[in-house]
Amino acid sequence: MTKPQKTARNIVIALIAILVAGWMAQAWLFPPETKIGYVTAKPRIGHLADTVLASGTITASKLVSVGAQVSGQITALHVDLGDRIKEGDMIAEIDPSTQQNDLLDAEAALANVTAQLAAKQAELRQAQLDYTRQKKMRALDASPQEDFDAAEATLAVTKAEITALKAQIDQAKIALDTAQIDLGYTEIRAPMDGTVVALAVKEGQTVNAAQSTPTIIKLAQLDTMTVEAEISEADVIRVHEGQPVSFTILGDRTTKYESTLRAIEPAPDGIEDDDDNTDDDAVYYNGLFDIDNPDHRLRVWMTAEVIITLNDVDNALIVPSAALIGPDTNGNYSVRVLDEKGDAIEKPVTVGLNTNIDAQIINGISETDDVVIGATSGATASSQSVRRGPGGMF
Repeated sequence: MTKPQKTARNIVIALIAILVAGWMAQAWLFPPETKIGYVTAKPRIGHLADTVLASGTITASKLVSVGAQVSGQITALHVDLGDRIKEGDMIAEIDPSTQQNDLLDAEAALANVTAQLAAKQAELRQAQLDYTRQKKMRALDASPQEDFDAAEATLAVTKAEITALKAQIDQAKIALDTAQIDLGYTEIRAPMDGTVVALAVKEGQTVNAAQSTPTIIKLAQLDTMTVEAEISEADVIRVHEGQPVSFTILGDRTTKYESTLRAIEPAPDGIEDDDDNTDDDAVYYNGLFDIDNPDHRLRVWMTAEVIITLNDVDNALIVPSAALIGPDTNGNYSVRVLDEKGDAIEKPVTVGLNTNIDAQIINGISETDDVVIGATSGATASSQSVRRGPGGMF
């Protein structure tokens, strides 16, 4: 390589080194401006609701245990599981032999004491005659005092015995009525219209009503069902009677049933079993509401996924609650929206219903705005990239 060639080569290398050094110095002294990216959402018009979610159990509006009030063998069972029966329909029969004998005894006892009363009334008439005669004779001093006293005492005793017999007759009538009622209890009839949802005995089984009332069947009215929704203690203070409720069942989440909250029980379940609740279990209060069930599609003990609506608004301008800035010391809110340059500017807004997930904006922005709900790449808005909108005072 000749000397001029070497010189030219060195000059080129030096120029390249100067250019690289200059580029590196410029990059270090004047870094490129980083453009902040924003996560945005368009406001939408829709229905906004503040709700409480609860798990519930479907029960019959009326569920009664039909029992036997007398002891004996079940000689006939006239219903099957699932039968729909009317009030007064025969459910079961208990062997009436004992009750029939008790009725005969009661009838005989009443007849006996009635006959005793008749005999004693005849004695009373005789005692009254003797007393009257002795009284007249004593007035004429034709009879000793002892005979008059005896006649008077006999009359008084006879009257007292008649009073006692009349009381015995009343007791015998009560015993007869009781025997007739007990005989009637051997025929067990439906106390209301309903569906047989449980059979507790079989034909031929013996029941003993001496200690408690043995259950024969369970009868439920299924045309109307009651939902018991478990409301947590954190939510129950916001819930009250008259609020709209809806629910779905596990087997069909597409069909929504709607009703109105009828009542909230004043104490949690289990209070009757534990007066001093010291465990750490969550506390729930039952909210009750009814739902028509004409096709009996809803069944006893089904699970209901319940939504209680605390407040709602239609045609609301809705943004994510994450977009809200505030409230400030005056209770005011604002949101950030992108301007035509893509920078975020802050605008004051009036907030209506806020569910902490979505919020209703009453005024301050429109559907066309791009509302900022976050920044990308972990960037945060600087004072240069966030500008106040017209009228912004936050």
